Amino acid sequence: MPTVHFRGREIECDRGDVLRDVLRAAGESPHNGHSSWFNCRGGGSCGTCAVEVRGPVTYRTKKERRRLRFPPHDPDSGLRLACQTVVLGDLWVEKYPGFWGQHADGDDGDETEERDGSDALGTPKRAD
Repeated sequence: MPTVHFRGREIECDRGDVLRDVLRAAGESPHNGHSSWFNCRGGGSCGTCAVEVRGPVTYRTKKERRRLRFPPHDPDSGLRLACQTVVLGDLWVEKYPGFWGQHADGDDGDETEERDGSDALGTPKRAD
């Protein structure tokens, strides 16, 4: 039986289970904030269940590849849609910040002031 490691928990499941279903059955969610209410319910079209997955899973489905090509996602990010990912063995899963969970670099998406006085885009803040 594969084990899914998620948010400090170890969740056992069957080989061939869909990752989204495994997480939800364990009382966990592959969604952040309001996306737990506003999502496609596993249809592979919204992209809000994007997670980083390490371990054996199936290849990306056609739906998944198509969705991850559109912003805010990046097809080269390595993220997977939990609703389209089938568990084949032990997994380590991480959900990143952001409505879609796409901020893998630690950027939470807010354009807030940085310590050096510039905004998140590196633009110097004007002194008034």
